[in-house]
Amino acid sequence: MKTYSQQEAKGKIQRYCAYQERSHREVRNKLFEYGLSRSDVDELIVDLITDGFLNEERYAKAFAGGKFRMKKWGRLKIINALEAQGLSANCIQSGLREIDAEDYERTLTEFLEKKISAVDDDNIYSKRDRLSKAAILKGYEPELVWKILREIVPDHK
Repeated sequence: MKTYSQQEAKGKIQRYCAYQERSHREVRNKLFEYGLSRSDVDELIVDLITDGFLNEERYAKAFAGGKFRMKKWGRLKIINALEAQGLSANCIQSGLREIDAEDYERTLTEFLEKKISAVDDDNIYSKRDRLSKAAILKGYEPELVWKILREIVPDHK
């Protein structure tokens, strides 16, 4: 991998940040890939924040909104992914506020209804169990999953 001077790296990293929202961790790792020292990386991070190229709250909002709309992730999976990026609890909560509660429940309901046809099981409890596991793996809260499952998969046929 080619090493870059601090000035070359600044131009490259600004383009990298302008392309899409990035977390501090992603940018820091990319700068280290460019062969910069820790002090140069820290200095560039401060410059990027000052110039508005890097903003973790903005990143959290874009990430949460995007993962929910495009991949239909639940809040728990989004929280885990943002925590893995090293974001603060405040930034994560700010990102989660981008998700409308009605859209969230509607998306979960649609996911479960779509999954029902794929689950070939005559036992209602077994069917609910398999559906709940699928939704929980997507990051939806177990309480909400079970509430909706009781509505769409009634106890009696």
